[in-house]
Amino acid sequence: MMKADVLLGLQWGDEGKGKAVDVLAPSYHWIARFQGGPNAGHTLWMDGQKIVLHTIPSGIFREDCMNLIGNGVVIHPPSLLQEIKALRQHGLRLEGKLMISAKAHLILPGHRLLDQAFESAKGDHKIGSTLRGIGPAYTDKYARHGLRYGDLAGPQGKALLETAHEEHLRQLKALDFELPNNLPEHVQEWMDAINELHSDFAPADGSWLLNQALDQGQKVLAEGAQGSLLDVEFGAYPFVTSSHTTSASACTGLGIAPNRLGTVYGLFKAYCTRVGSGPFPTELHDQTGEALRRAGNEFGATTGRPRRCGWLDLPALAYAIRLNGVSQLIITKADVLSGFEEIKIATRYQGLDNHLSPFPADPSKCIPEYTSFQGWTLDNSNNCLHRNELPSELQHYLTYIENQINIPINYISTGPERNQFIETK
Repeated sequence: MMKADVLLGLQWGDEGKGKAVDVLAPSYHWIARFQGGPNAGHTLWMDGQKIVLHTIPSGIFREDCMNLIGNGVVIHPPSLLQEIKALRQHGLRLEGKLMISAKAHLILPGHRLLDQAFESAKGDHKIGSTLRGIGPAYTDKYARHGLRYGDLAGPQGKALLETAHEEHLRQLKALDFELPNNLPEHVQEWMDAINELHSDFAPADGSWLLNQALDQGQKVLAEGAQGSLLDVEFGAYPFVTSSHTTSASACTGLGIAPNRLGTVYGLFKAYCTRVGSGPFPTELHDQTGEALRRAGNEFGATTGRPRRCGWLDLPALAYAIRLNGVSQLIITKADVLSGFEEIKIATRYQGLDNHLSPFPADPSKCIPEYTSFQGWTLDNSNNCLHRNELPSELQHYLTYIENQINIPINYISTGPERNQFIETK
């Protein structure tokens, strides 16, 4: 029986999933996004040009690859339409290649305002929301007040939207939130966008499409967004995202049974980054952290916010691997550490035996202990094709991680371009 593979991040997001999916896509017939919303930003570099995807799966650049926005995703129609138009300007044909699940929930105009109102009300206790309306959209979904992509395809769509919008206005009034003067224009823009999307991309039964594809022997790759340490269930709550970011979410976010999941690819950076508030045990507050930020161009693909930077955290990585059942590892941004004289890995937290100890529910109080490694120089002008061509110091770094985690690193990203990728198996 053909199984769907899963690719997801093992840290706090921004691990390089977009490039990894783009590189793996030629081996797959379908790429399916299973959770999150336009707060995600999957960055790809093609011929020196930066392209950021927020909702559309990263397989869209492959001519013979089908792409599905699954039911677990929340969609903001104007943002998705803008993304589609930008891809069309690059000469991409999306009709017939992009499918949108009828059961994917929608981010309504009021959701973004509620996101701002809720975050503002937290004062000094903000969680670092991207203010894209994702949290309120998921709230309505689970409170059974949400609207789905397929719900608005019929003649009742306008009435459903008006009812939902009136409820959001009532909530905003109770929060004493000042409405923008151009709100009616935003609502009209939203309606125009959903109508145009329905015209070009009819609501689809995503679960049926993927299960049919698997039954016919086609290969499916489920693409996650954000990172495992931001999972609403297993992250450092409440500093988490609003969806389930682990591999189990591929089942509910796409309508695939658990026994139809195969290989789980886990991505991680050679160091760690995080955007927004929340615990970050290995964060660097010194010149080294700033050097990492500059070398890695660590600014959010969606928000542009500077990312917090720190050394690789082995206890957190082992925790994410355990949650997801990872069978193959992909390390990214090894090139960013080029030129650092000393590189560190947090091998355990003080008071715990090792990196395989139970992961603390509140890692904010964790004090990491480090192992140091000699730095390396990686010359991107000569692209390495094989692992043994990498600097010996980097090879030692990779081998140490594999020995500690007991899972092979099957892919190594050595630069931003799609050809800067080593398959080691």
